[in-house]
Parts: sequence; C-alpha cells; structure tokens
Amino acid sequence: MQVYILLGISILINGLLIWYITRLLAKFMYISQNISDLLLTLKAFHVFISDLWSMDSYHGEPIIQELMVRIRQVLDEILNFREIFEHTIDVELEEELEEALNAEEEEQEKSLLYAGTRGRNS
Repeated sequence: MQVYILLGISILINGLLIWYITRLLAKFMYISQNISDLLLTLKAFHVFISDLWSMDSYHGEPIIQELMVRIRQVLDEILNFREIFEHTIDVELEEELEEALNAEEEEQEKSLLYAGTRGRNS
C-alpha cells in the first residue's frame, strides 16, 4: 500500500517537474530570440550614429563620439549575454548580424579615410 502512495507522489512530482522545465525552456527560447533582435537593432543604430558622426556638420562632435563609445559598450555587454544563448541562435539572423557588422566596419573605414583626406586638404 505504501509503495502505491510513494509511486503516486513520485509520478505527481515528476509531472510537475516536466511542466516546469517545459515552461523554462519556452522562456529561454523567447529571451534568446529577443536578445538577437535587440542586438540587430542596436547594431543598426550604431551604424546610423557612425554615419551621422561622419557627416561634415557633425564630424568630430564629442557628444556623438561619446554616444558611439557608449553604444559600443552596450553592444559588448549584449554580446557577452548572448553567448549564454549560443545554442538557440537563428542562422538567418546570425547572417543579418554579420552583414550589419560588416557594414559598420566599412562605414568606419570610410569615415577614417574621409577624415584623413579632409585633414590634408585644409
């Protein structure tokens, strides 16, 4: 009789644990997807600010330069946090992030080249 009671309690506890783990995994996937979306949005914003900074009227503006530094710090923190969710990263989203990173690097190279040629012409 005691065996049946223990078996019933064990089945109930295991059922609750399976339900709880399923809920945790669903939340884990939701957070993982949203972190990737946030990272992509922030990278696009960083590229926008970099473009703004490289414009003639704003080039060398210390506030915009400080904003770029702060955005880079936030990007680094999100990348560190994102490593936790490395196993759930969407391949297509990863390619979009890589393209955004490449575009950002190209824009920075252009702004450095532009700043160098502008300095020689003055």
